Amino acid sequence: MALEHAILVSLLEKPGSGYELARRFERSIGYFWTATHQQIYRVLKRMEADGLLDVREVPQQGRPDKKEYSVATPGRTALSQWLHEPIEPESVRHDLAVKIRGAAFDDPAALIREVERHHRAHSGRLAHYLAGEQRDFTGPEAPAPPDAGQELQHVVLRGGIAYERMTLAWLDDVLATLHRLHAGH
Repeated sequence: MALEHAILVSLLEKPGSGYELARRFERSIGYFWTATHQQIYRVLKRMEADGLLDVREVPQQGRPDKKEYSVATPGRTALSQWLHEPIEPESVRHDLAVKIRGAAFDDPAALIREVERHHRAHSGRLAHYLAGEQRDFTGPEAPAPPDAGQELQHVVLRGGIAYERMTLAWLDDVLATLHRLHAGH
């Protein structure tokens, strides 16, 4: 997937400024497609020049006008073409897994703190996902019935929740293994 596709999806969900788009990447999209603010602004400029986006100036009180981006017809066409193309299953590049295997040639217990740090990070991400699910999809403020866009956002979020739960179970297994190996020395 290219950053352009993630931007098209986000802007179809809700038009916005480059700043607002960057914030969305930080809060949700960035968990499965990362981009820096600079990358987003650079790609927005190129997409605007290519005619994929419409831009309108929005006056602001006491601040410079902002550009609000929305998807133009050629952008919708580009996204539609991409949605109909097959993609290859993703390969996982997992530095921690390589470190864990490499620990066989050093002191496996030396990785305990690193694995615990990863466990805390994934626990925090899972809590963030669950709070978002409660706020946006399952709690009392959630729209009922949800529209197709909300249902598809929720199924992606559920995938993130399942991934974090699987990762935490694996990290628990890794920690148990590292502690067992450490106790055996």
